[in-house]
Amino acid sequence: MSKLYIVMPAYNEQDNIEAVVSQWHGVVEKIGDGSRLLIVNDGSRDDTSKVLHSLEGQYPCLAAVDKENSGHGSTCLFAYNKAVEAGADYVFQTDSDGQTSPDEFWGFWDKRDEYDVIIGTRLGREDGFSRKVVTRVLRLVLLTIFGVWVKDANTPFRLIGAEKLKSYLNTIPKDFFLSNALMSATAVYAGDKILWLPITFRPRQGGVNSINLKRIIKIGFKALSDFRIAKGVLKNEYGKRK
Repeated sequence: MSKLYIVMPAYNEQDNIEAVVSQWHGVVEKIGDGSRLLIVNDGSRDDTSKVLHSLEGQYPCLAAVDKENSGHGSTCLFAYNKAVEAGADYVFQTDSDGQTSPDEFWGFWDKRDEYDVIIGTRLGREDGFSRKVVTRVLRLVLLTIFGVWVKDANTPFRLIGAEKLKSYLNTIPKDFFLSNALMSATAVYAGDKILWLPITFRPRQGGVNSINLKRIIKIGFKALSDFRIAKGVLKNEYGKRK
């Protein structure tokens, strides 16, 4: 048996969160062995926390945690660490906006013993042109800084064994905003065994996206600085990439 933790950051998702819990809870319930759906409320300003905690009695495998707002990447890191500390064997991360489908999880789970990390690639994505541009630019930034080609660096649909996840967490600076992107780059840089599986990526199921173009540009400039710092960490950990 394997204990799975599905981890999700949540920020102002009161319109989505009940449906998302309903869709994903069945996955951890089916796997069993102490598996949990861990949703971390990142200081939402709406009723996300209230809705989440009201659902805990209805969904026994749901664990809702509140924290101060610190952004998506930092909240993912918080959730990853919580899952590892709880003794998870595998950790799966996705987002709480309803854009991903639990039906596609099982193709990842079936191959969990064959790869260090399995990451989704968003094909035919329906979340807008600007997001597609960001993905392409991010790919080029990672190639320039780390010398690695990453198919879809920031995909919120990834399954990682706990021991491998621990090694990644040791190389990611605290509160790193694009933690999933850096984790993907680290896996490629280290030569780990990665499987890229295509996934569908739907429009948001409700609510408003908290990321706009102005914020994307700001994040981009911050990422350039952070990635350069992270490059030194990777070189110390894995040596210079050939």
